Formats: sequence, structure tokens, C-alpha cells
Amino acid sequence: MLAQDATLHSATEQIDAVRSQIQRVIVGHERVVDGVLNALLSGGHVLLEGVPGLGKTTLLRTLGRALHLDYSRIQFTPDLMPADILGSVVMDTNELGAKALRFERGPVFAHLVLADEINRATPRTQSALLEAMQEKTVTSGTTTHLLDEPFLVMATQNPLEMEGTYPLPEAQLDRFLLKLLVEYPEREDLTAIVDRTADTTPLEVDAILDRDQILELRRAASQTLVAPHVRDYAISLVLATQPRPGREYALARKYVRYGSSPRGAQALVLCGRVRALMQGRLHVSTDDVRELALPALRHRIILNFDAHADGRTEDDLLLEMLESLPEPTMP
Repeated sequence: MLAQDATLHSATEQIDAVRSQIQRVIVGHERVVDGVLNALLSGGHVLLEGVPGLGKTTLLRTLGRALHLDYSRIQFTPDLMPADILGSVVMDTNELGAKALRFERGPVFAHLVLADEINRATPRTQSALLEAMQEKTVTSGTTTHLLDEPFLVMATQNPLEMEGTYPLPEAQLDRFLLKLLVEYPEREDLTAIVDRTADTTPLEVDAILDRDQILELRRAASQTLVAPHVRDYAISLVLATQPRPGREYALARKYVRYGSSPRGAQALVLCGRVRALMQGRLHVSTDDVRELALPALRHRIILNFDAHADGRTEDDLLLEMLESLPEPTMP
């Protein structure tokens, strides 16, 4: 027990140290910062949505500076091609004149990959990330290249109502562990942002964690206990989003075309473990599941015409589902 307590205390301190470095640059957005850290320690990917100018790119770049990890940035544009992301085969000539094919790695070969404005690119280019995000490999011809762990795609996207955007395919959305909404800052935060802009002194960010420490934090999170009633609560929430015949989920039947896949339940449990670790606990609670319900499930629900006609959103439905689910009790 003492060893577990020491590991928990050390893990919490390390995560708090990374958080404090990010807060040197980023004002506010505490939930977004925690969500990105959660995705990193859960071994998943994160999608950030918000209008331009809210600090999404700066947040992800700052995270890269706070970690001893390889970092790359890909600016998605309509003319971006899959080879610009994954890499391509090039012809090399040595000093003797012999020619040979060589795979030139693209920017996806990094620990932290910032896919900036991912929905500015065409669906063909967006799909180039599918294999990398799911299998953590890149296939070129008949050769498969492994990506180093940890591997995190941090994508930003503009709201679909903006000009020049392409909706992400459902298969790719489902590969993001969390979808976080970046909101406009409050008055106090906006004041701090404006004041910092007037200061031309570069803000220093110390690198806190290296690759081995991040992988060790992942192992520590995997040891966090998930009681059966907490697991069942997460599963019940995912089932409530599915409009399947014979089930009494009125909201799903009325407003949902496609509900969450099993990845939604996996995300709730994985991220619940990391959230418990971040808060200094060795067990996942139902509060963790409720707190993670929106970021883990909002992008896994496809609404039907009636929902759009009635002005309903994914977040609205998930909140109502949470209210209607009975509070689980320990056996």
C-alpha cells in the first residue's frame, strides 16, 4: 500500500508540474488542458473544436515544449496530399551511381503530431491518418513502418458552419478518444491575454516529462481500479445512445441516427482511470464517468433530421441521458 501511495503521489506531482508549465502560456481553458493531458496518458488522440484565435494551436505547441518528445505540425489545406503527411518513396543515387528506393518519412513520424485545421483538407487526405491513429503504423507499398510510443494526434478543427471546411468521416471521428470544445474566454481571462500580449518577453516553458516517464504514468493509470458498478454505469450510458429496436431509450429513438460504438465505453473507462490518477485517487468513480461523458461521446453520436429540426445537440441529449440514468450503487 505504501508503494502504491508513493507512486500515486509522484504521478500527481508530475502531472501538476506539466499543467503549471502550460499555464505559463495558456490563460484559462483548464478543462481543455486536462483533456489533452488525459488523452496523452490514455494512449488516445484528441480533437479540439473552436473558432480561430482561441489558442488551440498555442496550447498544443506549448504541450510539446513541456515534454521531451518529438513534435511536428501539419497545416491542413485543401491542396494537401496524403504523401505530405505519411511520407513517400524517393530514388537515391550513391557515389557509385547505383540507384535504390528509400522511404522518406513524413511529419506523422513524431510522438506529438499537431494536425492544424484538419477539416480544411479533403476527405482523401483526412483518411490518410486513419491507419496511423488506430494501428500506429504507416504502410508504404508492401512495407509497414511502426510509429514510436507515445503517439498522440492532436487535431484542431473549425466549426462546420465556417467557409472551406469538410466534415470528418465518422470512422475518423470515432478514432479520437476525446472531442473538446474550446470556448470564448471570460472577461478576466481576456484581460490577462491582452496584458500578456503587451509584454514582448518570451515565455519560457521547461520540459518536464520524457518518453519513459510518460509511459510509466500510463502504466500507473492502468492500475487504477474500476469497480463493476462504475463499469456498468459507463456501459449503460453508451447503450442509452443507441437507437436499437426493443429498448426503451426514447431520446435515442427520437433523435439519434447512429449511437456510440464500443469505443465510447472504452474511452469512458480509460480516461476515467487517468482522471482518477490526476486527482490523486486509485479508483474510478461514477463522477469521473459523468464528467467525461460529453468529451468521450459527443463525436460518436450522429443525430437525425428531427434533432436538427428541433435544435437539439449531442451535448443536450447526453446531459438528458445522464439525468435519466439511475444512480448506480455498489453491490
